[in-house]
Amino acid sequence: MASAISKSKYNINDNCNSNKKLLTSIPLNLYISRKNLCNFEPLSLCLFQAKTYLYKMVLVTGGTGLVGSHLLLHLIENGENVRAIYRSQNNIEKTKSVFELYKKTELFEKIEWLEADILDIPSLEIAFNSIEYVYHCAALISFDPKDEEALRKTNIEGTANIVNFSIAREIKKFCFVSSIAALGDLAAHEIYITEETDWNPEKPHSDYAISKYGAEMEVWRGHQEGLDVIIINPGVILGPIPKEQSKQQGSSELYAKVANGLSFYTLGNTGFISVDDVVKTALQLMKSDIKNERFTLIADNIVFKDILNTIADALNVKRPHRHAKPALMNFLWIADGIFSTLFFQKRRLTKATAKASYSKNLYSNEKIKTALGTVFLDVHEYVKNISKL
Repeated sequence: MASAISKSKYNINDNCNSNKKLLTSIPLNLYISRKNLCNFEPLSLCLFQAKTYLYKMVLVTGGTGLVGSHLLLHLIENGENVRAIYRSQNNIEKTKSVFELYKKTELFEKIEWLEADILDIPSLEIAFNSIEYVYHCAALISFDPKDEEALRKTNIEGTANIVNFSIAREIKKFCFVSSIAALGDLAAHEIYITEETDWNPEKPHSDYAISKYGAEMEVWRGHQEGLDVIIINPGVILGPIPKEQSKQQGSSELYAKVANGLSFYTLGNTGFISVDDVVKTALQLMKSDIKNERFTLIADNIVFKDILNTIADALNVKRPHRHAKPALMNFLWIADGIFSTLFFQKRRLTKATAKASYSKNLYSNEKIKTALGTVFLDVHEYVKNISKL
């Protein structure tokens, strides 16, 4: 685990003036922060040629991902003024395809896109201009041990950067999209993993889980420094079935494997939820008076065999029919490791994913149901319905 990052110091420039020189940034271990470089100044350009608006905006990081793209759609449908950051122009097409899928293409044009990176401080200076609320969805998802450094840098350092800017710009509320991977480890007497379950550093965790847990620590640090935050911990997020392989996002890989004739199933289980429920719940939490809390978001705990069968039926393909027992899964991840090393290929199955495939973790969604009265979509019905779009 990366060590905790020290408390930040910020420069203050409350009166933005294009004729003034940039304030000197203060470097920290992993990031740099500045305080309010741009205040309201209509019909003029602030530092870095960033526009200052007559209205405040919502910033979405990771707007080209599964959650981010659906969040953008829901925000715009709710009349919000939205800025989304992207790293590659090609990735924007993935988001556009989501709007097209739901026949809301005209709303796509209302997004203000800005090329930026959560690890690039100058680009974030521009991104935070005129922002009041932040949804931090950007993250690297990988279970390949070779990506350990990239995971920690993107998920922990990148989150620290976004948190620091949110503190400096006095953001009203900050929503972080985490994962059930960052929740705790069951004690012997416990049955369900909840928001209060303790994280046990002595137990094995994937690099991805560690990076998301570390990212949450940065968010809580932000709260201690005065930032109002919400953390959501979704389970496996299921979204639309993409028509083109190039536009696959998140759970699309699961759909693709089934579509390509996946033969094996396992009897492990985990929490699943639709992407619609994730973004709708995030919006509700941000609009509510609830703050400085984390919420587990799952619709239900589902056995992998059952969800694979539902996907196969929705795609009109053969169901997986061979039971991959734990011994076989353990053999396969070892064999995959040897193969990927010899042929310099990316891992397809790791120890973490093999273990997850037969683990039987049960997650509780009682906290969010109590807080908002949430009624989640049935995941099986969601997959059936979304396949018809």
